[in-house]
Amino acid sequence: MATDPLPYRDVRLPAAQRVDDLLARLEVDEKLALLSYQSPAVERVGLPAYNWWNECLHGVARNGRATVFPQTIALAASFDRGLVARVYDAIAAEARAKYAASALAGKRGQYRGLTFWTPNINIFRDPRWGRGQETFGECPYLTAQLACEAVRALQGAESDRALRVAACAKHYAVHSGPELLRHSFDARPDAQDLWETYLPAFRALVDAGVEAVMGAYNRTLGEPCCGSRFLLQTVLREHWGFTGHVVSDCWAVRDFHEHHGVTAGPEQSVALALEAGCDLNCGCAYEYAPRALAQGLIDEAQVDRSLRRLLHCRLKLGQFDETPESLRADAAACDVAGAEHHALAREAAVRGTVLLRNDGILPLRREAIDIFLTGPQAASLEALLGNYHGLNHRLITVLEGITEAVGDDANIFYKPGVLPTSANANPIDWISGEARAAEVVIAVCGIDARTEGEEGDAIASATAGDRVDCALPAHQREFLMRLTDPDLQPTPVVLVLTGGSPISLGPLVERCAAVLCCWYPGEAGGAAVADVLFGSAAPGGRLPVSVPAGVEQLPPFEDYAMTGRTYRFMDAAPEFPFGFGLGYTSFAYERLEPAARSVQAGAGITLTLSLANTGARDGEEVVQCYLRHGDLPWRTPRWQLVAFARVAVGAGQRRTLQLQLAPEAFSSVDASGCRRIEPGPVELCVGGCSPGARGCALGAPEPLRTTLRVDGALVLDAPPPLPEAPA
Repeated sequence: MATDPLPYRDVRLPAAQRVDDLLARLEVDEKLALLSYQSPAVERVGLPAYNWWNECLHGVARNGRATVFPQTIALAASFDRGLVARVYDAIAAEARAKYAASALAGKRGQYRGLTFWTPNINIFRDPRWGRGQETFGECPYLTAQLACEAVRALQGAESDRALRVAACAKHYAVHSGPELLRHSFDARPDAQDLWETYLPAFRALVDAGVEAVMGAYNRTLGEPCCGSRFLLQTVLREHWGFTGHVVSDCWAVRDFHEHHGVTAGPEQSVALALEAGCDLNCGCAYEYAPRALAQGLIDEAQVDRSLRRLLHCRLKLGQFDETPESLRADAAACDVAGAEHHALAREAAVRGTVLLRNDGILPLRREAIDIFLTGPQAASLEALLGNYHGLNHRLITVLEGITEAVGDDANIFYKPGVLPTSANANPIDWISGEARAAEVVIAVCGIDARTEGEEGDAIASATAGDRVDCALPAHQREFLMRLTDPDLQPTPVVLVLTGGSPISLGPLVERCAAVLCCWYPGEAGGAAVADVLFGSAAPGGRLPVSVPAGVEQLPPFEDYAMTGRTYRFMDAAPEFPFGFGLGYTSFAYERLEPAARSVQAGAGITLTLSLANTGARDGEEVVQCYLRHGDLPWRTPRWQLVAFARVAVGAGQRRTLQLQLAPEAFSSVDASGCRRIEPGPVELCVGGCSPGARGCALGAPEPLRTTLRVDGALVLDAPPPLPEAPA
């Protein structure tokens, strides 16, 4: 005779009742242990062990075979909401299948779970930050738009007891380097920068239902982020209404006493974090929770508050209701790293590839061509992967992709030519002769995750993964200058750049016949690059970051003020502007008509425009709408992206399309951090990249401009005041 299940396993009961039943059955020492990312099993109530630490930045990571999609910065370069949604939908399917297979095998360790610490929505405010590759770029609007698609695809249609996987908004907040200082620095933005730049994407993900938020390592406004009552309580829960759980970055709570010096020891650090609302500890600090409880620094009610949130997450993920049958069904539901997802990875890599220059040499012909392929990244697997990656049996280097793409009568000769991170020890130059003998040189240069990335991962970096400037390594520049010397090397050079951050080229821009940025393009990256080079696909990407002309254009790396940073506040002309990218056809913006010449505060508006494909090839354009305010009594961005859409137009055709501007598009943030709509004129610019002469000089179509008037005033958000600076 079957026994009735414990109430917490009864699917007929409301979720809150099930969680409360389980919580009531736990002893206090069991509760404390379950606040650790390595949550042990509680066998007497049938609760299995669970490890919360999992990653899926651009594919299920660090857990064996999975589809390796392009790095996040490359996905951002697609400016394609639908593509991002499809990629993360595929990731969620693989994650669920891999979890089920692991659970059936009794494997419940790290990187095998369903709670994924993705996406990274920090603003890529400075191109020297090595982890900028993990983000959706420098624009708060673009970041929020694409990250919300990622979260919704990962989590699925959430109900009270259903999550496909749990997503996590990180790193909260005001966190983007330097990596060497991340355990100790205090980011002190003013109220305007905080609410205008650093927090909007987090607010958007909370509104989209993200399950988890990860606190950053650093202090913000004097408080360690994982122990900040202002960030975790006042803003996150009280002002935004967040109901999910908060997790610390790994070993960040230990930093409270070891690096920030805000607590006397681990027990006090536990108390500060738990009181502020850090529910789950990645690291070892919560091992001291029993001592903190014994010393009266925390109480069981605080423990219950956090554990209730964690148990509710596990319930929504279905862990209380698992059976061998349900796990077998989940494991069989997805072809992990199969052909369908490989094709999607290839499509995503093409759509994220940015053509920065083309004198007409691209696309290349496939047949009867003599190619000299060179460069330190041409045969590199590292150049495909970026950081936080999975593994795959289908990794295709640029060398392999090009070799596969060309006809049997083509000739490809390959030599690496130069090392990726240091000058050649052998001074003999055979490369120049090989270059002169070819019809075209394809040079694959750039950086990879050995030189940029997270503290500890970037093993070839002397600055913990950050860069000291924005240029190519000096020896690669010298190599390319020799290859592109018109007196010595008359052969045209097509430069393919790898890396996750902006790379300034200086005189090489004009000396190369074409420049293609492929980022870290994932498992099908080499095939995607070949697709673009030989014209079976057009480059689809636009820059989600500005490329400065040099490091001298940047404010100090440690300065978190936005003045002089990104396309929104940078006065100097960039080498390549935000939103820029060429294709294999040309477009003309012919007509821009707003639905009205004025808009009431709190209302949106529709823009109608005509876009003509003036070239001989079908193509897609990323239509971008930017807004700037007339005179207001506070600083406003030079321009701000407020709408975008990918639009396909046939050769010689024109298309009428509409852009919807949301009511908040007309808002600005004042010096106190209040987001408001004020009466007065606003200028709109609609085109193929961010406004400015540089984009048009590089080949972007001439944009269209119009002016509207905003009538009335409205406060959209009056945030809480910033905490006072510590004495």
